[in-house]
Amino acid sequence: MKLPKEGDFITIQSYKHNGRLHRAWRDTMVLKTTENALIGVNDHTLVTENDGRRWVTREPAIVYFHKKYWFNIIAMIREDGISYYCNIASPHIIDEEALKYIDYDLDVKVFPDGHKRLLDIDEYEFHRSKMQYSADLDYILKENVKILVDWINQQKGPFSPAYVDIWYRRYLELKNR
Repeated sequence: MKLPKEGDFITIQSYKHNGRLHRAWRDTMVLKTTENALIGVNDHTLVTENDGRRWVTREPAIVYFHKKYWFNIIAMIREDGISYYCNIASPHIIDEEALKYIDYDLDVKVFPDGHKRLLDIDEYEFHRSKMQYSADLDYILKENVKILVDWINQQKGPFSPAYVDIWYRRYLELKNR
């Protein structure tokens, strides 16, 4: 599969462990791809839920996916500052149809003031039991929560103060071509 290139638009599809489609984002603009990572932007992007409900994102958001890590990061650009929504999820794959990953319920939200909150613990425990996540998978996911929190604390990668600014400016350049 040929990697999408800067300026291309792709679909992102989130699945659950049982293989069911969870959510899809249409027309995410690719800002950068490497062998292991993809950086993109959603700006008033159509999102379709598994029950057919549709909505449009309210603000621009820089998205970060990596093939090594079991999380992805969404940096939402809001008037009161940058908020992050981080999904604990499988590493992504890209095929002819979309960028795809499995969402494992646990999320870390980072507020503009730096405060962080682990979300959806009950949902994770419910799905872990219902969908029979293995002990190995449970360990991997919990270890990646620790890695993600370390990135947040160290302002690494997408959590660097300059990261969102650099990629948002690149998006504006491409958008205005």
